[in-house]
Amino acid sequence: MLRNGFGIDHERREPVDGGRTTRLFLTSEGNSFVDVATADITGFEKVEKQVELPPSINPEAVAPALSEQDILAIVREASQNHQIDEDLLRSVIHAESSFNTNAVSKKGARGLMQLMPATAQGLGVKDSFDARENVMGGTRHLRDLLARYHNDIVKALAAYNAGTQRVDQYQGVPPFRETRLYVAQIVREYNRAKVAERAAAKAKHPRGVKLASAAEQQKLKIEAAKPTHE
Repeated sequence: MLRNGFGIDHERREPVDGGRTTRLFLTSEGNSFVDVATADITGFEKVEKQVELPPSINPEAVAPALSEQDILAIVREASQNHQIDEDLLRSVIHAESSFNTNAVSKKGARGLMQLMPATAQGLGVKDSFDARENVMGGTRHLRDLLARYHNDIVKALAAYNAGTQRVDQYQGVPPFRETRLYVAQIVREYNRAKVAERAAAKAKHPRGVKLASAAEQQKLKIEAAKPTHE
């Protein structure tokens, strides 16, 4: 947890630079990390994501599980239809449901993009356990939030998690641990996907693509994770 209210999800950490800096390893392999000033860290918390099906939902009534390729094809279609980056959609779905089409939260949000019943109804989604309906509806919702906040991804993600009322109230990411961890997780995963995309493009066209330096990549992560109201 950082002084600015955000959290950075990581696999392990170690002090560097005589303890003045803490290196947070984002993957278990240790090939991706972020260096953070130790003075900016307020503490560490263990977070375990649980996706469960409450007794009120009959497991036999929900949609059959789809393959990863089936889901990615739907995500690609939603991305093209609504002009939202495919990597961003994948990162949101990962954070929301871990790609479980039958996921139900304790609050009653359902499906891949965890639509609340009232939200689903407003979006015209009749069956939140139908993967295509859910993703198309959730993507429309995210697109509307991006338009509302002038393509500010951080604010849009915070509103997707906590609602527009809270984001407007605090003029940015609200001071809720769940929301800040949620936004930080998606921003980190999305940035990592973009870095990997550039690396792949460089490998394919080594003379035509300039890959951002490590310093530029780190700056991108830090800038994207800053609360917008500060």
